[in-house]
Amino acid sequence: MDNSSASRSSLGDNSTSFDQSIIMASPGDDATCYDVFLSFRGEDTRDSFTDHLYDALVRAGLLTFRDNDEIDRGRELKPEIERAIKASKASIVVLSEHYATSTWCLEELWLILEQRRELNCFVLPVFYHVDPSDVRKQHKTFKIEVKTSSKWTSDNVNRWKKALTKVADLTGFVLSGPETKFLKDIVDTIYNELDCKKVYLPPDLIGMDTRYEEITSWLHQPDLDFLAICGMGGSGKTTLAKYIYNLNWKRFENMSFLEDIDTRCRGSHGLHELQEQLLKDILGGRKRKIPSVSHGTCKIEEALQTKRTLIVLDDIVEYNELVALLGTGKIHAESKIIITTENTDNWFKFSSHKCEQYKMKLLNDDESLELLSRHAFGSKIPAEGFKELAAQAVRYCEGNPLGLGVLGSSLSNSNTILQWRSQLNLLEKDIHSLIQGVLMRSYMSLPFDFERELFLHIACFFVDKDMDYVVKILEPDYSAVSGIKTLINRCLLSVSSSNKLMMHRLLQETGRYIVRKEAVKLPEKRSRVWLSADSYKILRKGKGSKTIEGLTLDMEKLKEEGAVSKPSDLTTDALEKMEKLKLLQLNFVELTGSHENFSEDLRWLCWFEFHLRTIPSGLFMGNLVALDMSYSKLEVFEPPMVLQSLQILNLKDSHNLLEIRNISMIPHLETLVLWNCHSLVRVCETIVELCSLALLNMTGCKHLCTRAQIDLLEEIKASTSSGQVTRQPFSFPCSLQRLFLKDCNLECTDSFPLSFGVQPFLQYLNLSNSFFEFLPYYDHLKNLRILDLSFCSRLKWLLCLPSTLAELYVYYCESLEKITFESGQFMLQEFGYEGCINLSVIEGFLKLVPIAKLDETDLGHLKWLKEYQNHEVLVVGDDELTKGRSSNLQMLYEFDILSTSLPNIKDSKMTPEYISESSSLSFDVPSCPKNWRLKGLNVTFKYTISGDDWAWFAKISTANGVDLMYNPRVFGKPGFGEVGIWLGYWPIGNTLDVGDKVNVSIDVMSGLEVHECGASLVYTDHEIAEEAVEDNMGGKKFLGGDLSGFQLSTGAYYLCRRDFIELMEVGRLTPDWFGVLIGDSIDYTEVRGWRMTGRPKQLNPSFTKLKTVKCIIHGPELEEIYKIAEMSKSSLVHKTVEFTSSSTPGETMRSGTTFEVSDAATKEKSESYNLETMGMSKAFVSDETMESASTPHVVKSKSVVTDGVSKQIEVKMNCTSDTENRKVVKRLSELAGIKSIAFDYREGKLTVIGDVDLGEVGSCVSEIEPYAEIISMRVTFPKNPQEDTKQEELNLNPDLLSAAELLFARSHRRTKQQLYLLRPPPPTRWGF
Repeated sequence: MDNSSASRSSLGDNSTSFDQSIIMASPGDDATCYDVFLSFRGEDTRDSFTDHLYDALVRAGLLTFRDNDEIDRGRELKPEIERAIKASKASIVVLSEHYATSTWCLEELWLILEQRRELNCFVLPVFYHVDPSDVRKQHKTFKIEVKTSSKWTSDNVNRWKKALTKVADLTGFVLSGPETKFLKDIVDTIYNELDCKKVYLPPDLIGMDTRYEEITSWLHQPDLDFLAICGMGGSGKTTLAKYIYNLNWKRFENMSFLEDIDTRCRGSHGLHELQEQLLKDILGGRKRKIPSVSHGTCKIEEALQTKRTLIVLDDIVEYNELVALLGTGKIHAESKIIITTENTDNWFKFSSHKCEQYKMKLLNDDESLELLSRHAFGSKIPAEGFKELAAQAVRYCEGNPLGLGVLGSSLSNSNTILQWRSQLNLLEKDIHSLIQGVLMRSYMSLPFDFERELFLHIACFFVDKDMDYVVKILEPDYSAVSGIKTLINRCLLSVSSSNKLMMHRLLQETGRYIVRKEAVKLPEKRSRVWLSADSYKILRKGKGSKTIEGLTLDMEKLKEEGAVSKPSDLTTDALEKMEKLKLLQLNFVELTGSHENFSEDLRWLCWFEFHLRTIPSGLFMGNLVALDMSYSKLEVFEPPMVLQSLQILNLKDSHNLLEIRNISMIPHLETLVLWNCHSLVRVCETIVELCSLALLNMTGCKHLCTRAQIDLLEEIKASTSSGQVTRQPFSFPCSLQRLFLKDCNLECTDSFPLSFGVQPFLQYLNLSNSFFEFLPYYDHLKNLRILDLSFCSRLKWLLCLPSTLAELYVYYCESLEKITFESGQFMLQEFGYEGCINLSVIEGFLKLVPIAKLDETDLGHLKWLKEYQNHEVLVVGDDELTKGRSSNLQMLYEFDILSTSLPNIKDSKMTPEYISESSSLSFDVPSCPKNWRLKGLNVTFKYTISGDDWAWFAKISTANGVDLMYNPRVFGKPGFGEVGIWLGYWPIGNTLDVGDKVNVSIDVMSGLEVHECGASLVYTDHEIAEEAVEDNMGGKKFLGGDLSGFQLSTGAYYLCRRDFIELMEVGRLTPDWFGVLIGDSIDYTEVRGWRMTGRPKQLNPSFTKLKTVKCIIHGPELEEIYKIAEMSKSSLVHKTVEFTSSSTPGETMRSGTTFEVSDAATKEKSESYNLETMGMSKAFVSDETMESASTPHVVKSKSVVTDGVSKQIEVKMNCTSDTENRKVVKRLSELAGIKSIAFDYREGKLTVIGDVDLGEVGSCVSEIEPYAEIISMRVTFPKNPQEDTKQEELNLNPDLLSAAELLFARSHRRTKQQLYLLRPPPPTRWGF
């Protein structure tokens, strides 16, 4: 007999929003413990039909719940039943004659339908000897009405009626034939419904739950339609997609899982079949015919708009596959689509769909070892004796689950340690076919041949090399910029934080396997030879071939491995046969023979310890991009020809190198490394002609830039020119971006002034370990980001540093006393100053001066401290600042607050006006005495030390808006059991009014115990003193300056220059520390990352990259010298300056403001620093300090300041090439009378200042940029020394008409006659 059920489908009116607050149970959770819940009327069917149905379900392997088995009689039913319904994947409702007479049955029915509505659980109604229409219309025994009983209320009855109507509308079974057939149909339906929605997952999944946790939020974000799981082949993308699918399919109306799409799409009808399957799944099982792929896309688009669906598309490689399957239209707002792919291209960039990308994380070491062990040993840990070998296998697989599973399974048949070792040794020569097959698909999916060739070159030679270095070498032949991006997007390559190319070990082995298969037993017939043993045999036997494009040989490595005991003499014969050779690395190799017939295609020559004294004249280097001859025996380097392509030259540690000649024959050189060329005494002066040179590393060239060496060279020049010699300063090319002069024994002299006046692009400057005492102002270096002056033991002052500087390192500059900035503000993001034991002034940051060096007038109302100036207190808090410093009493100036720490002295002057034996007090501000004025407030407290981590704040607040909390950079640490006193003067008198209630407290989070605190109001009765205080405080400015960077969202000022979160995260400070300080109004995360400049800015530079530069400078790794990591890629936040730096050495930092290129000595300053901008009173600066402030003028007088006419010419540049711009700057810098050159990249404007001939300026610019336009010109005349007159400025001087002025006239369409009329009459005083 047939039953009346048709093919099942979910009705549209049953589709409802799933509750996003519901948390799905994970595998193993008891919340999903039943397959089926049986709802029935016991008196009708318990011992008959329902009992038979239950038995059939159990025999089919379905875990089934029925109340008489699971619930003890006498217990409350509803809680047990509700939990069982929610714990079941499906429900069968047996609607029998008296079903509707039971309130428990009706309540079960309502709960079941709620579960269906919320979680799309499957519900199957069985009409057992009843008519579905009676159930739907509530006729006969299904007619229910309100009764006096407490359960039959109006609300319940209405709810149950709706439930009966809803269940009758569902597709179900009506008994009308043999019961055995009827039962089989029910069981088959349930079984198929439950199982068809699941996908198979392998047992013993490792790490999947943690990865699932990382993406669960995506399921609940309505604005994210897609999840793209990306990763290399075998990384577990498909497994994770299955895991997500199995946990969440119940929440959707329909679902579909399409596997291995890319492979299936390659079949003749593969895409068409995939569309039919997807459409059928979306429509809930109803199959629709699709005449063509384009028709299929349209039908799927329509279906996606109406059905709440979960879809997984596994292994999408190309965007067109995705479009063909889903179209580009809208989808149901509650649908979710997961794709797995090895392609990380941003396919949804221009789409209305929103996609979250998840990069598949490989397994960590512990997870890897467990997965390998499960496959190899059948347990979580390796068998005894196999731990080391298992760890070796784990290292080989590098966390790839496919590799671990395959390798573990293959090793499971090896029972001995010897067999394991043998099989692991085989991995050095080959890769397992199952792994290789998966990864080969990734390689073959690359769209272009040149990308596949690029992949093989990197796999064989350039893994762990700097990306920009590799790009320069491979770009000419393989479009490496585009190709590397493709390889990264296809998960075949990655870039480390230090900019190195990284490739997974299995991918690298796959690439090398591909090359090895070119000629399995004949390495000389392959395209690439990367094993030194193979290369050695080829060179020894002279077996080169036309197929070889790359070869590397490291003799030191062969000797270490014992592969070569007595190296044979090697000749160049084999190399002469390699006509296609592009990449050649010969480390510690000596070759005999001719160099004339080397491949003309050679792009990269890396020859460590090159053994000849000069470059062979016959060696063709015309197409070389990079030449590395580190550790060479060269004595003279001279290019044998013009090297148009060479961009990188590395002669590091060439200790015999004396001279570099004709460097201008490498016109496009970008990187020159002379690191530790100790004997180098001369670099050809034509180095200034290298307009592309961006990086020059002269670290350790001690004889190149010293005064004695320069004088010696000038004497030699004089002797060869009949005694006629003009002293020329040592010059650098104007294009430099990074300059390393560490360990060069530099002194600041006329011949080597260290002014860098014509290097406007300079970003990084290292002058470490030099002998100068002073440096010129560097405020013209507007691109300078990092300045390293560490170990300059004689350096005394650093004045007027550019405001754009991001990092400053002055480690162990023991004589350094003062640092000031062009802007007067401290804006450094990294500042290293350990060992600067005499550093007392850091403008905008702090000033720390021994009280012994201050006069009583400097101390003002605290002049009584002079009596205790020789007392000693150990200063702590900032190890970099306090290490090695005197223990005599120190005065700290910070945030315009003066503070000092004292021993427990007994002095009436120390007695506070208001005192408390606790850590807080309050008082009302009284009226000021007549003719007196309130200046500020002294705060004191006594304390003992109770730990090693000190975290405390002094706080002052009033009802009228004053809310300050201050953590001093340093304070005194009394000895064990001793009492110390902290005294701080807060100049906030202008914010306090009579009657204000002032609250003072010392809030301690760690390390201190407060015994007493006090406060005293400070007044002044002297008009002059009042004016001085007001001047130094900036009138009504709060604490002497802008403190907005230190203001919290509550309005309070958090005057602190350290990140206490770091202490909390390592457990040295309790998490409630911020609540102790602020209360519960805000969270401590507001001060996360707090810096010396206060709140972290929104657009801070990448400190990782900036720190990488520092590490590379001091690091020993040879590879690092090719490319010093790029400067910051973000912007320094400033009112008028926004910077973005380039990502390649060839690009230049662009600035929104003009940056000058000038000799700092030409600038006259009335004061060398500004105390007001530091938030300090001049009264507190000692005579000694004031005397030192004038000393730099002596340094400046070494350069001549022009007394004549100064002209400022502004030129609108139209060229976009950085190289062209650098050429213009270089040409102009050679003109006599140049003071400064400035280039504004944002406006494309060049500004030249100096006593220069305008015609020469016009000629210099026009020969490189013929379309430039002069947009303004100004002439400044000096005042007459015999008259008290001021400087005069004119727009144009008629007596100086030149080509430049004519260019101006042409630019503005004016004749020479009109040009004269535009200008004011010439001055008569100076004869112009």
